[in-house]
Amino acid sequence: MAEGIRNKVAILGMGCTRFGERWESGAEDLMVEAFAECLADAGIGKNEIQAAYLGTCYSGLSLGKSAIPLGMTLKLPYIPISRVENFCGTASEAFKGACYAVASGAYDIVLALGVEKLKDTGYGGLPMAGAFGAMEQLRGANCTAPGLFAQLATAYSAKWGIEMGKIKDAIAHISAKSHANGALNPKAHLRSPVSEEKIKAAPMIAYPLGLFDCCGVSDGSAAAIVTTPAIARSLKRNQDIVMVKSLQAAVSSGEEAMLTNWDGASFVTTQMAAKRAYVEAGITNPREELSMMEVHDCFSITEFVTMEDLDISPKGGAYDDVMSGFYDLNGQVPCQVDGGLKCFGHPVGASGLRMIYAMYEQLLERIPEKRKVKNARLGLAHNLGGLPHANICTLTIVGKD
Repeated sequence: MAEGIRNKVAILGMGCTRFGERWESGAEDLMVEAFAECLADAGIGKNEIQAAYLGTCYSGLSLGKSAIPLGMTLKLPYIPISRVENFCGTASEAFKGACYAVASGAYDIVLALGVEKLKDTGYGGLPMAGAFGAMEQLRGANCTAPGLFAQLATAYSAKWGIEMGKIKDAIAHISAKSHANGALNPKAHLRSPVSEEKIKAAPMIAYPLGLFDCCGVSDGSAAAIVTTPAIARSLKRNQDIVMVKSLQAAVSSGEEAMLTNWDGASFVTTQMAAKRAYVEAGITNPREELSMMEVHDCFSITEFVTMEDLDISPKGGAYDDVMSGFYDLNGQVPCQVDGGLKCFGHPVGASGLRMIYAMYEQLLERIPEKRKVKNARLGLAHNLGGLPHANICTLTIVGKD
């Protein structure tokens, strides 16, 4: 009978580049930067890596469709390498593949690396993914990503009877919180604090989302080396070890887009993945047991509804938690401790590993006191890829041994 991944895999090392407009660096440069930090942190030689997974979403922009660039760029020793892609969950898929490879007993030490080089396209947002075929030509000029995600707010308002003004206040607080956290992080793309008043007065992108409610486009890379708990303990004696507690994913069945039982105010995939993740990790009360979170804040309203989908805030109760500071850096369950997609940045193929990196650094207490989550024991990373009505959700929970 399946037992799940809990405590079968340890993170031996991690690395992450500075995210941002990295005009001076190609995708290969970013891969080397993340890998160098990761390898040094793991304390092994690259010849000890037995397999690898490369995550990159927009393959046509820089690296192509195969896994060959990872092997050639890092000069890996003729090992098996797989390239994976799953929209914004791409790096999480690479991490999941590496963890499953170790847990299966096929390999002892495996690398996962995610990278994306988006700024060189000259495009203001994300390039068209081409994943929905003719639908992309039929959705119309107004069906942009901000427009589609903004509809979460109006649907949520109608479902719970919460006036839009209060929702706008909450998402402004969410964005201000992420800017405050990002300002403390030297690797973040956006590092300027922004007040809630300025956020609410910003130009409107898609009501009620203003300019500061939308994450930007970045270049960056992140990496992890995973192994068995026994190997990790032998290599890092008398050091804390970060263990993988859960890896779960859920993909839309088509019901949200094609039937009438979805209310448009939540993410069904997140709800389903969260239920399975908590069982796998042995978590019975996530609101009390989780120490911190990184969630997929492509837009501030996405983070808002995700608080309820993850069963942290009660249904219809995210407003009270957000405004009380529950998710602030000094709150009960800090969210976006490194600035999130909103401010750390969102190079699509790297974001999932960047989220895990944020949890990993906090669990090992490697960050300055002003950024530190107190008594961090258990962290959750949440990815969404696709659209509100057709998406993939991936959840990763990590914790101290």
